[in-house]
Amino acid sequence: MIYDILIIGAGPAGLTAAIYARRAGKSVLVLEQDSFGGQITFSPKLENYPGFESISGNDLAQRMLEQTLALGAEVDMDSVTGIEDGPVKTVVGENARYQARAVIIAAGARHRRLNLPREEELVGNGLSFCAVCDGAFYQGAHVAVIGGGNTALQEILLLSETCAKVTVVQNLAFLTGEQTMAERVLARPNVEILYSTLCVGYEGEAHLTGLRLQNSVTGEEQTLPVDGAFLAIGTEPENLAFSALAPLNEAGYIKADESCRTATPGIFAAGDCRTKAYRQVATAVADGAAAALNACRYLDR
Repeated sequence: MIYDILIIGAGPAGLTAAIYARRAGKSVLVLEQDSFGGQITFSPKLENYPGFESISGNDLAQRMLEQTLALGAEVDMDSVTGIEDGPVKTVVGENARYQARAVIIAAGARHRRLNLPREEELVGNGLSFCAVCDGAFYQGAHVAVIGGGNTALQEILLLSETCAKVTVVQNLAFLTGEQTMAERVLARPNVEILYSTLCVGYEGEAHLTGLRLQNSVTGEEQTLPVDGAFLAIGTEPENLAFSALAPLNEAGYIKADESCRTATPGIFAAGDCRTKAYRQVATAVADGAAAALNACRYLDR
C-alpha cells in the first residue's frame, strides 16, 4: 500500500501530525520504535500544557493516541533505518519497507548520557532516567539527581515525596529550570543541592553505590554514597538514519524552520528532532500541525 503520509515517531508531534492529516482526508501510517507518547511518558506531572491544570504525561499521551486511532490512522511498531527518495518515498524499517508520498520525521530524542565508564552497565542497576518509573524502588532511601533544568526539577520534586534525601548534582552555580519549579525544590527540607559540581564517575560493581564528584571551581573531589541516581540532563536526537535526505546541524538536529520543511521536497521534520529554540510539549504539538498542513499542501499541489 502507498500511504499519503507516513509519520516516523508517535510522540506529541507525530500524533498531532496524524490527527491533522487524517482530518484532511489523507491516509496515514505512524511508525514508533519504542513507546507511544515519546518523552512525555516520563513526566509524572505536566502543569504548563494548555487546557489542563495538571495532567500526567502518560494520560496525555494516551488521549492523543486514542484520538489518532479514532480518526482512522494506522499505527505500527518498527525502527526506521533509512528513507529512499523519489516521487514515492520508501521508508526502510527493520521489519518491513513502507511507501508514502510524503514523510514526516517526528523521531524525538533520547535521554542524554554523561558517557562515563560502565554507564550503560549500571542503567537499570541503580542508574535511572525516570523517577515515575523507578522512584518507588527508592522509598526511604538516599538518591541523587544529576541536572538542574526542568526535567531534573520534576524528578527532584517527585523523588523528594518518598525518598529520605535527594542530593542534586548541578554543574552550574544555579538551577536552570522554571523559577516556580526551582522555588518548590528549594523549599523541600530533604533536598540538598551541590552547585558547580560535576559527576566524573560511578562507584559500585553490579549495582551503583555512589558517585564520584568534582567541584568545577575548586577542583575538590569527593565520593557521594547513594542508593540510586537519576540522570536528568536533557535529551539528544537520533537522526543519522535520515541525514542523507534531511541534513543535520552540528548538534545532530534536522535543519528545518517553522514550516517544518527539510531540504528534500516531501520530507518534513517536527518536534524535538528539528532545529528550534524551545523543546516543549506545546511546541511539539505546534510542529505536528504545521508539518501535517504543509505535507497536505505538498500533496495537493
